[in-house]
Amino acid sequence: MLEMKRTSPIIALIGAVALLSSAPAVMAQTPAPAPAAAPADSAAPAAPAADQGTEGAEGLKVGGSANGKLTPIVMFEQADLVVKVVMVGLLACSILSWTLLIIKLVEFSSLKKSSDRFLESFRGAKSINEMGRIAESEDFAGNPMADMAAAAASEVELSRQAGLNVTGEFRDSTLMRATTAIGAVQASLARRLSGGMQFLASVGANAPFIGLFGTVYGIMNSFIGIANTNTTNLAVVAPGIAQALLATGIGLFAAIPSVIFYNYFQTQITSYGSRSEGFVAELVNAISRQLDKGA
Repeated sequence: MLEMKRTSPIIALIGAVALLSSAPAVMAQTPAPAPAAAPADSAAPAAPAADQGTEGAEGLKVGGSANGKLTPIVMFEQADLVVKVVMVGLLACSILSWTLLIIKLVEFSSLKKSSDRFLESFRGAKSINEMGRIAESEDFAGNPMADMAAAAASEVELSRQAGLNVTGEFRDSTLMRATTAIGAVQASLARRLSGGMQFLASVGANAPFIGLFGTVYGIMNSFIGIANTNTTNLAVVAPGIAQALLATGIGLFAAIPSVIFYNYFQTQITSYGSRSEGFVAELVNAISRQLDKGA
């Protein structure tokens, strides 16, 4: 009996350890309790939030999914009639301006080269008649300096053919008639060199304001569209504003080159005018020397 009483605590301890080791397995086999269902009211706003995100993403697309990407051509096609007229007018002015710019650049370049060649030939002339022949040569046709020399030589020759004495005491009157003929050519030179400059000045000064008019009109239509649709969605606002800004962009595209080249051509005209004035003095002196020589 005493032995059994002594061994019973040991048996009890072994049984307790066995029970504790089997507890995790029992807990693993026991299914976890299902989470409590969320209240219906708290789950309901989730669906509209997703819809709002989709709608917002769609609204951030410029022009919306139906309109696609906005390009200058698409903006022009969707623009109002007044804005279209402004854009077409500005594009026409831009094309004419670039055409005129190219013509004037070629004209001034050719004029400079032709004048250099003429002066080299003119300074080698030995008489008034030879000056006239050089000036009337086909190589210098259309050159203003050649036209001045030809006019002066022609006036002296006409005075001779009229039986007038062009030397001696009548030398001054002959020079005055020759100078008058040169002045007439100079007047036509000024008109020739300034041709097209008024158009460039008008485009440079007015094209930005015309484009601004198209912009104001387009933005006004955009705000009217916002008021009519009662929404500030970017898909409604962006196309009209983009079309309006395109009109200003075209206006600046037409005006900026016109202003730049207008100033450049004015400099070229002034420079060639000064050069022609110097040539007039050289031409009168050359004729005066030949008259004094009796040539």
